[in-house]
Amino acid sequence: MIRPHLIFLSTVCSSLLIMGCQETPLLPAGRVDALIPAPQSVTGLPGEFRCEGVLNAVWPEDWKAEQEVVQDWFAKAGIQLQAGSGGLVFRRLEQMDGEEAYALQVDAEGMAIEAATSAGLFRGWTTLRKMLPVECEMGCDDGFTLSGVRIEDAPAFGHRGLLLDGCRHFQDVDFVKKQIDLLALHGMNVLHWHLTEDQGWRLAIPSRPRLTEVAAWREEADGSLHGGFYSREEVQSIVAYASARHIEVIPEIEMPGHSSAALAAYPELGCTGDSLEVPARWGVFKDIYCAGSEETFTFLQEVMDEVVELFPSTRIHIGGDEAPKVRWEACPRCQQRIRDEGLANEEELQRWFIGRMGRYLKGKGRTIIGWDEILEGGLPEGAAVQSWRGMGGAAEAVHLGADVVVSPTSHCYLDYPLRSTDLEEAYSFNPMPDSLAQGPGRILGGEGNMWTEHAPQELVESKVYPRLTALAEVYWSGPDFTGRPNAYADFLRRMDGHYQRMDAVGVDYGLESPPFDLKTSSNAEGRLLAEVVPKGRGVDGRGTWSGSGDSLRAGVPFVVDGPGEVRMEVGRRGQWSGIQERYALDGHRAVYRPLKLDYVPSPWYTGGGDSALVDGRLGSADFRDGAWQAKQGQDMSATVDLGEVRPVQALGTGVYLYQDAWIFQPERIIWEGSLDGKDWFDLAQSETAAALKRDDRQMRLDVSVQSMAPGMEARYVRMTAINAGPCPHWHAAARSESWLFLDEMVVR
Repeated sequence: MIRPHLIFLSTVCSSLLIMGCQETPLLPAGRVDALIPAPQSVTGLPGEFRCEGVLNAVWPEDWKAEQEVVQDWFAKAGIQLQAGSGGLVFRRLEQMDGEEAYALQVDAEGMAIEAATSAGLFRGWTTLRKMLPVECEMGCDDGFTLSGVRIEDAPAFGHRGLLLDGCRHFQDVDFVKKQIDLLALHGMNVLHWHLTEDQGWRLAIPSRPRLTEVAAWREEADGSLHGGFYSREEVQSIVAYASARHIEVIPEIEMPGHSSAALAAYPELGCTGDSLEVPARWGVFKDIYCAGSEETFTFLQEVMDEVVELFPSTRIHIGGDEAPKVRWEACPRCQQRIRDEGLANEEELQRWFIGRMGRYLKGKGRTIIGWDEILEGGLPEGAAVQSWRGMGGAAEAVHLGADVVVSPTSHCYLDYPLRSTDLEEAYSFNPMPDSLAQGPGRILGGEGNMWTEHAPQELVESKVYPRLTALAEVYWSGPDFTGRPNAYADFLRRMDGHYQRMDAVGVDYGLESPPFDLKTSSNAEGRLLAEVVPKGRGVDGRGTWSGSGDSLRAGVPFVVDGPGEVRMEVGRRGQWSGIQERYALDGHRAVYRPLKLDYVPSPWYTGGGDSALVDGRLGSADFRDGAWQAKQGQDMSATVDLGEVRPVQALGTGVYLYQDAWIFQPERIIWEGSLDGKDWFDLAQSETAAALKRDDRQMRLDVSVQSMAPGMEARYVRMTAINAGPCPHWHAAARSESWLFLDEMVVR
């Protein structure tokens, strides 16, 4: 029986460091003070176990696949395994409660792992592996030494996963298997594998060859071809690899939205039948599967027949998110379906659509899970819910009696930059707050989500880790542990040891937090003063300022004259990483002068406060970088007081274009001047004629103009950016209010 969760005291752990290595220097010493996730109970025992290169082992007869995993690890470590007692014993203990519960004991007689299930035995093995010296990950032929200890453990949540999006950027089979290994190392048990999307279809379906001939490939902006797909044999290999490590692979087959790639291959599945291309841009698209066509369901049933055969998971993820109803509203077949089924609207039509596919899968012994949008129009019968838009969807689903997986953007989106979600934010996540503790439904657990719009394969690990390491402890050890005082400090202490193991197994992990803060102010002469301030543990920085070519050091202020860019290399733990952070600055005449805004910025995009438009910071190509100020559905007008009458020669600002996120260029920008703040005259005006034309780019644009009469004088300068109006008719969010983004009000 696993005991209730006990506090993992660092003092207890420290006492378990192996001292025997002083007697036998050739035998590296194991340790328990760096275990992540933290076990429920750790108790020191007298004595120690010594392995000198040969290890006896005893296995359950039905543990063949897992046995191979363990044997392979010891073979790589250089330890010879042989049948026999007195070394490493895996033992069934039927009376132990919990699917993944285990007990692990080390004493002078050997190492023993007990559990009621194969999964529990494997989780116990994973903990033992992390107790063994990190040298064994690379080879410890002479053996090792372990102190006496007893660990009793079980996870707080039964669903502990990673969503891996292979659609926006394809990942090869070996990379996927490596991620499965890392999930196992961290005590996770689910790979949520996102296999179909607007930008690519990744699963071979023999009856539908155009899915791999057409839907699996897209032409990038530079003319190159990106894509790929997994054959039946490759999928079977990955599923078997995961199964041996007790990781369930849950496939996601998107419906009814995020289906552009499938519609490019089979246009008849859409409402219009129009020929489409596989998109090479990101966002939400209005062409989705036609709910009124029986061809749609014939196609999806063929797909699901193959999915069910390839994936033994109890649940199939059907997406259900971000499905605009524009096409359904205008489709005669969809409108007829609404009438025939007695539905009230298009939201109920989506519920009917998902419910029909759920019933089909139920007939094959499976259930469905979908994103929290499937709650709109009513929860389909038998569906589980994955809540991503905060925790509100989770609360509603629990109230309705559904099973729920939580992965809100606030803590669990690993594709988000560190300035949005850093390691501490991930560790602070509570998967089951009090508001979710009541209701007939239940919280199964959670996931970290790795979407790959901006992450080709070589960048995935640096975004996932170490933040998924934090979530792994959150999901295994539970909020009673991670929410206690000083829990995060203790986690960081253990991370220092865990990093050594991740280094040994070749994890290309990233930083714990943004490496720097950029601080700006004005000095006594009214010039822009900037400082790149180090953040996080052991971070340093060195770089240059392009405006002068001068060398910079993090933490040392410097004066900024005119426009330029800071390029700062990140140093961590005493070594220069090659990671570079860039900041665009402009020391123009209006920096930190009094500013009046005729609007209230969006609370999500303040740019840093009321002085954001005159703080000298220019926004990057990422509109979430903290330098952009934004407003939805309104013009943006700001007035700056230069303090005295000055010649005004040039004016400018930065605007953002990302139409799939409803961000448009302004219709035009008007600059006005005044000597007294009362009477105004025109300084300049610029038209941005492309504001409502289709443009697939996501980028920052400069809008700069010369004053109408060079040398014209003004004390006050007013900039008014005119909102482009509602999203146009061709847009997936037609008639919705568009966004306007500005980054600085430059006056020269």
